[in-house]
This record gives sequence, C-alpha cells and structure tokens, in this order.
Amino acid sequence: MKLNKSVLGIFALLLFFSANILAQDTEMTEEQWEAQMTNLRTQKKSLTSEIASLKTDINNLRNTKVESYDDCMNKLYSIIGVTPEDVVNFRVAVNQLDGRIAGQDGPKIDSQKDLDLLKLNKISALPEFYERVHSTLQRDLDAWIEEPPEINYTVVRGDNLWNIAKKPQHYGNAFAWPMIYKANRDKIKDPDLIYPKQVFKIPKLTEEEKAKYNKIRRNYKPAPVQ
Repeated sequence: MKLNKSVLGIFALLLFFSANILAQDTEMTEEQWEAQMTNLRTQKKSLTSEIASLKTDINNLRNTKVESYDDCMNKLYSIIGVTPEDVVNFRVAVNQLDGRIAGQDGPKIDSQKDLDLLKLNKISALPEFYERVHSTLQRDLDAWIEEPPEINYTVVRGDNLWNIAKKPQHYGNAFAWPMIYKANRDKIKDPDLIYPKQVFKIPKLTEEEKAKYNKIRRNYKPAPVQ
C-alpha cells in the first residue's frame, strides 16, 4: 500500500510539473500537446502495471511458508543420517579435543588419533564443524612441539650425576640428580661411581617434581667454611 501511494504520488508530481511546463510554453501546438499527453498516459500505464506486479510479488511472499532454523537443520541432519543428539555429542568431543590441543595435554599422538576419527565422522562435513575439524585443529596440532618423555645421555670423563642433572638441556638443577639415579638403577650400583660411555636415561620431570627440587635448591644453605 505504501509503495502504491509513493508511485502514484510521483506520477501526480510528474503530471503537475509537465502541465506547468506546457502551460508556460505559448508556442506549443495542439499536435505537440496531444503527443505529450499520450506520452504521459503511456508512463501512467507502465507504472500502474509495475504496481500490480509488485503487489503480486508481495502476496506471493506473504503466502510462502518460511521454515524455522531448527526445521532446516533437522532436515540437514536427516540427509546425512544423524540425530540432533549425535551433533551435540560431536560438538562436545570437538570442544574437548580443542582444549587438550590448546593445553598440550597428554601424548600428542593420542590427540592426532582422536582428530583423525573426528575427520572420518560425517558430522564433520556440517558447516559448523568443517573448517574447525579439517583445518584449524590440525594446524594447532601440527604446531604442538612435544618434548620426548626421556632422552639419553652418554657419560664422559669427569661427569657425575650432580653435574649431569645441572646441565641446562637436562634439568638445570643439580638437586634433581636422584631422578637420573632412580631411572638407571640397572646401570648404577653406586651413585658416586659412574663411568665414561655409560648411557643413562634422563626422564622428564613432572611439574610436581620440578617444584620439589626447585624448593630444595632455594632452601639449600651450604655449610660454613671452617
């Protein structure tokens, strides 16, 4: 209705200004006047036809049933053969894996296996998950530099467990030498006696063990020199 009034208003203004122009032009002949009026009538007919077409389009849109978002998603789930509950469970699994990768929690290889399984799941093809599962999570996982759980060290002349533990590439803390001793009891009979070319495992410290030996180092007070 508003569109109809707007078009008719424009048409009325067009007629008004055209009539003024024609009235002011004293040299216009009767034939020119009739031609001008015929042209205006043609424009009116065209605008009236356009209004009728627009009204038809509006009525068609009003009569068209628009499905809800949930109905559309349920149809999509039906196409790939899953239920809304399946999607919810998949979303939880993706979020949990995302958290593990972000925190670099647990063995990296386990997270890669879980991600590979998510990629094989047809739910990963849904727009909500595709980019995240097939691109973002893999990129984050590839950037995860995992430290080995333990490294090997070959003893050289002059070494002792204290100095081996003190090395920056190991613990950077000499007080953590018992960890090396415990991990190599099959090779070390006496912690004060180690030999060149022996190969020792240097286990990775847990956060709790790091805190323990750092505390020992902070509290250590060397005996006074006599």
